[in-house]
Amino acid sequence: MSIFNKSMKLLVNGKEVQAREGISLLELLKEINIEVRPVGLAVAVNEEVIPKSRYGEVFLKEGDRVEIVNIVGGG
Repeated sequence: MSIFNKSMKLLVNGKEVQAREGISLLELLKEINIEVRPVGLAVAVNEEVIPKSRYGEVFLKEGDRVEIVNIVGGG
Protein backbone atom coordinates (compact mmCIF):
# COMPACT_ATOMS: atom_id res chain seq x y z
CA MET A 1 0.00 0.00 0.00
CA SER A 2 1.32 3.45 -0.92
CA ILE A 3 1.74 6.03 1.83
CA PHE A 4 -0.72 8.17 -0.12
CA ASN A 5 -3.46 5.58 0.33
CA LYS A 6 -3.20 5.09 4.09
CA SER A 7 -6.33 5.76 6.04
CA MET A 8 -7.16 6.41 9.65
CA LYS A 9 -10.22 6.23 11.85
CA LEU A 10 -11.84 9.36 13.24
CA LEU A 11 -14.96 9.86 15.31
CA VAL A 12 -17.22 12.43 13.65
CA ASN A 13 -20.28 13.32 15.73
CA GLY A 14 -19.90 9.99 17.51
CA LYS A 15 -19.67 7.86 14.35
CA GLU A 16 -16.53 6.13 13.16
CA VAL A 17 -15.32 7.51 9.83
CA GLN A 18 -12.41 6.42 7.63
CA ALA A 19 -10.35 9.34 6.33
CA ARG A 20 -7.14 9.79 4.40
CA GLU A 21 -4.12 10.05 6.68
CA GLY A 22 -2.94 13.66 6.99
CA ILE A 23 -6.28 15.19 5.98
CA SER A 24 -7.00 18.74 7.10
CA LEU A 25 -10.20 19.66 8.88
CA LEU A 26 -11.26 21.73 5.85
CA GLU A 27 -10.72 18.77 3.50
CA LEU A 28 -12.69 16.47 5.81
CA LEU A 29 -15.61 18.87 5.89
CA LYS A 30 -15.63 19.03 2.08
CA GLU A 31 -15.49 15.22 1.81
CA ILE A 32 -18.50 14.79 4.08
CA ASN A 33 -20.40 17.58 2.27
CA ILE A 34 -20.41 20.16 5.05
CA GLU A 35 -20.53 23.69 3.66
CA VAL A 36 -18.26 26.10 5.51
CA ARG A 37 -20.40 29.20 6.03
CA PRO A 38 -19.61 32.47 7.81
CA VAL A 39 -22.30 31.77 10.45
CA GLY A 40 -24.19 28.73 11.66
CA LEU A 41 -21.31 26.25 11.79
CA ALA A 42 -19.04 25.31 14.67
CA VAL A 43 -16.43 22.56 14.72
CA ALA A 44 -14.44 21.16 17.62
CA VAL A 45 -11.55 18.71 17.48
CA ASN A 46 -10.93 16.80 20.72
CA GLU A 47 -13.20 19.26 22.55
CA GLU A 48 -11.33 22.36 21.28
CA VAL A 49 -13.40 24.73 19.16
CA ILE A 50 -11.49 25.55 15.98
CA PRO A 51 -11.86 29.01 14.40
CA LYS A 52 -12.95 28.86 10.74
CA SER A 53 -9.77 30.69 9.75
CA ARG A 54 -7.76 27.63 10.91
CA TYR A 55 -9.77 24.80 9.28
CA GLY A 56 -7.13 24.41 6.54
CA GLU A 57 -4.26 24.44 9.08
CA VAL A 58 -5.59 21.77 11.45
CA PHE A 59 -4.47 18.31 10.37
CA LEU A 60 -6.29 15.37 11.89
CA LYS A 61 -4.71 12.33 13.51
CA GLU A 62 -5.83 8.76 14.11
CA GLY A 63 -8.54 8.67 16.79
CA ASP A 64 -9.34 12.40 16.75
CA ARG A 65 -12.88 13.28 17.83
CA VAL A 66 -14.57 15.83 15.56
CA GLU A 67 -17.86 17.41 16.59
CA ILE A 68 -19.75 19.43 13.99
CA VAL A 69 -22.67 21.66 14.96
CA ASN A 70 -24.64 22.97 12.01
CA ILE A 71 -27.26 25.55 13.04
CA VAL A 72 -30.23 25.87 10.74
CA GLY A 73 -32.71 28.71 11.19
CA GLY A 74 -36.40 28.30 10.76
CA GLY A 75 -39.71 29.55 11.86
